[in-house]
Amino acid sequence: MLEMRVKTETSKIRPYVVCAVLRGVTFDEAKYNSFIELQDRLHQNICRRRTLVAIGTHDLDTIEGPFTYEALPPAEINFVPLKQTRNFRADELMEFYKSDLKLKKFLHIIENSPVYPVIYDCKRTVLSLPPIINGAHSAISLKTKNVFIECTATDLTKANIVLNTMVTMFSVYCERKFEVEPVKVTYPDGKSYVCPDLSIYNMNVPLSYITGIIGVKLPEDKVASLLHKMQLRAEKSVSEDKEVKFVVSVPPTRSDVLHPCDVAEDVAIAYGYNEIPKRKPASLNPLPLSQFSDLIRTEIAMTGYTEVLTWILCSKKEIFSMLNREEDNSAVTIADSRTSEFEVVRPSLMPGLLRTVGHNKDHPKPIKIFEVGDIVLLDDTKDVGAVNRRHLAALYCGANSGFELIHGLVDKIMEATGTNFVSPGNSTGYYIEKSEEPAFLQGRQANVIYGGKRIGTFGIVHPKVLKEYDIPDVCSFLELDMQSFL
Repeated sequence: MLEMRVKTETSKIRPYVVCAVLRGVTFDEAKYNSFIELQDRLHQNICRRRTLVAIGTHDLDTIEGPFTYEALPPAEINFVPLKQTRNFRADELMEFYKSDLKLKKFLHIIENSPVYPVIYDCKRTVLSLPPIINGAHSAISLKTKNVFIECTATDLTKANIVLNTMVTMFSVYCERKFEVEPVKVTYPDGKSYVCPDLSIYNMNVPLSYITGIIGVKLPEDKVASLLHKMQLRAEKSVSEDKEVKFVVSVPPTRSDVLHPCDVAEDVAIAYGYNEIPKRKPASLNPLPLSQFSDLIRTEIAMTGYTEVLTWILCSKKEIFSMLNREEDNSAVTIADSRTSEFEVVRPSLMPGLLRTVGHNKDHPKPIKIFEVGDIVLLDDTKDVGAVNRRHLAALYCGANSGFELIHGLVDKIMEATGTNFVSPGNSTGYYIEKSEEPAFLQGRQANVIYGGKRIGTFGIVHPKVLKEYDIPDVCSFLELDMQSFL
């Protein structure tokens, strides 16, 4: 049996390696391309762009075991890399590949390490510099008959999965089909392991669990047949409490099966999702706030307003200068924002509705829109430093101000919530008082007071604000904090 000896220094960078041999492989151009493509796909997916696992494949007839897996300073590693004709030191190679479109994205994995991982054969021929490049000496070709596969890794579980995938998929092209030659891996502590581990593991899955998840009553034989279609062998067993269970044998080709829910999913796929009858789920009690929001939406829609849905992120300009307000630190800011359009989380629904009208100013007048949605405010008492509040906003845009219509909408909402209009200072209902919001026209705005607290503002939007949003018509706007009613 071939042996891979692991040196102590590898623990500093990529501590694990697993290996296997495929003998008597017959390559043609299609098989060879498929072999290379499989490595590339594994590198991109389960290997996480070679950060977890890097695969090396070599022509075994050009190298000689036992092999050693070492970690050496870059200046001590010299070899001819794949598709090159001259020797490179490892540190020179890093500079050389910085201009390579394919390989430069992997350099960061080891570039700043004091030691680089490297695999040698018994004659000190370099097989590979994982996870960057293989050596040219052991490159596989269409003439290759015996393939040595090594996978270096920071995650041993992922390494075993990748190796198993490689050998199970390509052992079919061996002279003796589906035969894989193992390799012994010996670690510095003296422990040794034989890989690949192609053992099948068994999983107990109750029939009731499978049918309960799918929502279809299936007989035992049907479930076993469906699992067989999905490459899973299932044998029926009956527990002491007379419950029917399946002992499902999971082969090394199905590394995605980790839990009984994966077995149930396979049954559903084999049965056919379109064959599963549709049914209404069991009734769930909605949150009081969500239920109240839906009721308010219905009330406002019945008064002739159209609901809109706007971005929860906006720019600083939209919530400050465009609303005629001084800029401050009252908004929740997005760290490292990629665009100036999405810099902060909205502290008001007003920018979104004004933007909607600005983009639809050619729409027949009047425009009557509303939104029920969350805003975010800074709050030092919360563990995350901010709190969500459910707000209602409505906007009227037309030839006249529509101030009386927005005022009437306030009364309609209060009536729907069973709140009476009271005299100022009375906390049993609601009343309005003078407001000084810069986004509204002076003397044409009011605060809504409910339970002794200001819960919102309505009024005619200031002409400067309308100009910022390119709205030629006069608008009236209302915004209320709906959670105050709960």
